[in-house]
Amino acid sequence: MGKHYDIIIIGSGPAGMSAAIYGSRAGLSVLIVEAGAPGGKLTKTHDIQNYPGIKTMRGYELAMQMHEHSLNFGAEYIYGNVVEVKDGENKQVILEDGTVLESKVVLIATGTLERTLNIPGEEVNMGRGVSFCAVCDGAFFRDKVVTVIGGGNSALEEALYLSTIAKKVNIVIRRDVFRAEPLVQKHVLETNNIRVVKKHIPLEILDNELKVTGIKLQNVDTNETFVLETDAVFPYIGADPISQMVKDLGITDQDGYIIVDENKETCVKGIYAIGDVTQKTLRQVVTATNDGAIAAQHAFHVIRGI
Repeated sequence: MGKHYDIIIIGSGPAGMSAAIYGSRAGLSVLIVEAGAPGGKLTKTHDIQNYPGIKTMRGYELAMQMHEHSLNFGAEYIYGNVVEVKDGENKQVILEDGTVLESKVVLIATGTLERTLNIPGEEVNMGRGVSFCAVCDGAFFRDKVVTVIGGGNSALEEALYLSTIAKKVNIVIRRDVFRAEPLVQKHVLETNNIRVVKKHIPLEILDNELKVTGIKLQNVDTNETFVLETDAVFPYIGADPISQMVKDLGITDQDGYIIVDENKETCVKGIYAIGDVTQKTLRQVVTATNDGAIAAQHAFHVIRGI
């Protein structure tokens, strides 16, 4: 089985990294298992302006600072894709390559995965005009026309970022109103090179076999269609929880979000969940770090028996 840990944290977004800081600083042996880059959605966020003490900072910069801090008190970090978590006196975390890790406590901090549009032309054009990360790929479309799908905070914030790079940004929403916060809406409506296309849904992404050239839209009232010329499409239509590794433990709701109590513990003792993967109303960096601190502190008292 190899080394046994007090806490294994699956995921290294703000929630997981916060838990690692609190757990390792309290003297517990902590392992972080991450299937991607440390930072979670921080790495896909252009500017962070609502984290206390930081007026503005690039998302990836804050992610790297948090990552360094999370390892500062002795926590270990490995790359691995977790496929299953097993309950028992000692919890087992099973990786895709067959590796089995053991711990007294497991913290699920896997976050969410962006939803796709599931329309013709989307999958074939990923990497050549379809992107789910404006910060990652926006620079490829400097002085070009791009289209964002969605009306929530994430969609509008990414559109604002893209407006500083692209010649023109289209925002397509299925309703006639946004779901985003009023301040974000105000910024969008005051940005000259952003156009809002209301009450339309995407039907197909068009290309010339090399790159995206447009997107076919349909009016939700009249069913009329038209082609909006664009060089890129950025879907921001929500996300789904990454919780497949605990699907057999009976700790999720019907949508796959993990249900926790005030201590961030599930109904399975010793298994906690924190951050965006949990059933909650506000998914922000500050609420994720809060979750991590609460879970790690409670786990410390359980493990030490105090």
